[in-house]
Amino acid sequence: MASIRSTISAKQTRMVIAKKITINKRFDGMPKPSDFKTIEEELPPLKTNEFLAEAVFLSVDPYMRAYAHNIPLGATMVGTQVAKIIESRNEKYPVGKHVVGKFDWRSHTISSGLPSHVQGAGNAPAPYLVPDLGDLPMSYLLGVLGMPGSTAYFGLLDVCMPKCGEIVAVSGAAGAVGSIVGQIAKIGGCKVVGITGSERKGRFLVDQMGFDGFVNYKTDDIAQKLDQLVPEGIDCYFDNVAGEISSAVIRHMREYGRISVCGSISSYNYDVSDPPRVVQHHMVRKQLTMKGFQNYLYQDRASEAFQKTLNWLQKGKMKYCETITEGFDNMVQAFIEMLQGKNLGKAIVKV
Repeated sequence: MASIRSTISAKQTRMVIAKKITINKRFDGMPKPSDFKTIEEELPPLKTNEFLAEAVFLSVDPYMRAYAHNIPLGATMVGTQVAKIIESRNEKYPVGKHVVGKFDWRSHTISSGLPSHVQGAGNAPAPYLVPDLGDLPMSYLLGVLGMPGSTAYFGLLDVCMPKCGEIVAVSGAAGAVGSIVGQIAKIGGCKVVGITGSERKGRFLVDQMGFDGFVNYKTDDIAQKLDQLVPEGIDCYFDNVAGEISSAVIRHMREYGRISVCGSISSYNYDVSDPPRVVQHHMVRKQLTMKGFQNYLYQDRASEAFQKTLNWLQKGKMKYCETITEGFDNMVQAFIEMLQGKNLGKAIVKV
């Protein structure tokens, strides 16, 4: 973790040495530790309306791999964190409070509290103070009560629009988004099948998350296993992975099925100019509807997803799992292991 060294001056300001992790090389396939560089920098004194935040929890997510080719070399890797305000000249952000912000992979951040532009990842909303979560950990604001949670909520309910009694399939089902999608579908009275990469993850989905069944895409024949689990076909598909897995699911869908395209994890480590193929024949024959979406389009409704999900968690209708890596210096390791599928639920780094 970065150090804070006090100096004596007339204004009693303190010198802060922060760490940031930048992109050192373009990724070639799976990112490697040598693709990143950790840099220390001295932060300037705060200006009027600025505050200084110290990272507490940082998020690592698949989208970071997808956006990395747009981030200039030498720029800080993008990301969101929960941070503690340790110095402030902005009355809206008092010292001692915690804040959620797009502060990237940094140990310490100076912020004006205004919306900002994130290199390679579009515009970021203004940081917000951590609300009262009761007994729930603040790290949930990077997962089930944050971007992954709202992505699951709107991607399923607004795009797929599942009806009670329908069958929902979720790929990337044991991850931060997929594990929430399945539970929301179950709350709505649907039968849910998760597609994942190990027996351990499959048992996690069924035994802990309440899924009705799972497909292990690494060992199962996906088409045969879907025939066994849901011979009647699939009504809604929440797609996190694309590629051959999604082609197999689309073949198994019923007429007028709906597909919500959230991500294409299977292709993130390959050439971005060569996207996954889609089985067009089945799209036409079954009159399927496929829609891609991005979470930022729902920013004005974020409170809706937050309140609904918070209520489900507090009432015990929803469970959540985190894989937590300790230490800012282990950000790269946590990121790579998340892309390798070693996490259950949300991947978090705790400083």
